[in-house]
Amino acid sequence: MPDHHSIKNNKHLQIFGNLLHNANLWHLNRRSVAKAFAVGLFCAFIPIPFQMVLAAGIAILVHANLPLSIALVWITNPLTMPAIFYACYLVGSWILNVKEQEFTFEPSWQWVVDSVSTIGPSFFLGCIVCACFFSFIGYLAINGIWRIAVVKEWKKRRSFRIK
Repeated sequence: MPDHHSIKNNKHLQIFGNLLHNANLWHLNRRSVAKAFAVGLFCAFIPIPFQMVLAAGIAILVHANLPLSIALVWITNPLTMPAIFYACYLVGSWILNVKEQEFTFEPSWQWVVDSVSTIGPSFFLGCIVCACFFSFIGYLAINGIWRIAVVKEWKKRRSFRIK
């Protein structure tokens, strides 16, 4: 985990002011980690620049673990982004019941503008659906895993005390 002092002093996060001094943003507990997974996974699927700043803002608002929320955004990185966003496009096409269109990526602003009207609706809907789905699944999975680990520890302590 990154040092909380370096995050508090990051020039891009200064817009949050003293909100970063909330101790709950730095604690690792079941609620803050589960919220961090929900925030990070949600923001990872939102196709905008500066996803980390969005994740930081949401984490501060919901009192999620800030470093974990920011780190989870990197699930969509330059290596994984094409496959993940193409899968989002396929999900959106399936939901809208539209035929998948052939397209080739071009790193130009004109391609982006032209694509918003052709593949944009399917892509954006798929991103929102995947963001909601995976953030919900992440939240439930972390809550469940954490709870199972705590119950195991309780049972281990109880069996140790009985002997």
